[in-house]
Amino acid sequence: MTRLYEVDVVRILTFACVIAVHVSSHTVAADDVGLHGLLTLVHFTRLVFFLLTAFVLLLGQLHRPRPMRQFWPKRFLLVGVPYVAWSVIYFTTANVYHPHADLGQTLVTLLYRIVTGSAWYHLYFLLVTMQVYLLVPLIVWFVRRTRGHHRLVLAVFFLLQLAITAVYMYHPFGSLGWYGVAEKQFFWSYPFFIVAGAIAADHARPFLAWVRGHRRLIGIVVLGGAVLTLGVWQLQHLLLGMSLYRAGTPLQPVIMVWAVCVGLGFLAIGTWWADRRVEGSRFSRTVDRISDRSFGIFLVHPMVLWVLLWVGDDWVPDTVAKPWLTLVAYLVVIGVSYAVADLARRSPLSLPLAGRRWRT
Repeated sequence: MTRLYEVDVVRILTFACVIAVHVSSHTVAADDVGLHGLLTLVHFTRLVFFLLTAFVLLLGQLHRPRPMRQFWPKRFLLVGVPYVAWSVIYFTTANVYHPHADLGQTLVTLLYRIVTGSAWYHLYFLLVTMQVYLLVPLIVWFVRRTRGHHRLVLAVFFLLQLAITAVYMYHPFGSLGWYGVAEKQFFWSYPFFIVAGAIAADHARPFLAWVRGHRRLIGIVVLGGAVLTLGVWQLQHLLLGMSLYRAGTPLQPVIMVWAVCVGLGFLAIGTWWADRRVEGSRFSRTVDRISDRSFGIFLVHPMVLWVLLWVGDDWVPDTVAKPWLTLVAYLVVIGVSYAVADLARRSPLSLPLAGRRWRT
């Protein structure tokens, strides 16, 4: 299949919302109901990200399969190298403020952080992505073997997804042991979205045609999903006594429903863009460039946020009043992260810093 410009839009919107999650999480006041509501609504990002990852990966393997000896080296190079590089960068930055006793302990801790995706709070995205890479042969086999039954497969996996996240959300806190602590770092927390992305890739042409023909319906679904999500969030806060943040935490059943709505909504916007895209126009080149830099923006933005909020004796948080701090921080983080990612993309360090091969 030819390049799907729809995917560029989904990627850009998803990463923009990832940054919104992290900025608002670090700047929201504990009693700010409105901003916590917004934070709840953007907590779909990891789910749409993994759905998009599976879709893009399996689109190629199902329609133009390549041997794993070619597939794995390329994919692990483009994600594994920046994953290790940024794990070291973030760990080193944190270690400056919280040094370990000796070099040996430092190296052991670094290795642990890399293995568990915990060098910084966003790097588990890449760890799960690489787990999906390993599963590609199994996923391809499963999708092909279940052809003719994909609707049933989706229904079963969606129910499984709801059950998994219900355990995460409502099981007594702390009683799940390591499984609960590491819930976000492993693929088994996202089975529906991985399988749904793969099945969507198997039916890419009719699926995209359906999205194009039902944009208005999808808009209504997104609106209904937002109302449902905010309603459940408020009920959990008011009736179950959860904090505003806890009531909107990502891995819970209602966010699974909301993520499906948002994924369809983003794809509907993507199809609208792809149908109107003019090859070579300034706007199309801008969208292409942002899409190309989006991974680098994702990698660097927590560092920019950290510098903005905590370097310089908290000058920015002490100067900009809430809730304006969230808006100001978001715009600054977006702008600076793009500039850094663009600079990295144009340098010989493009692969480790931006996840893209350097082109002279």
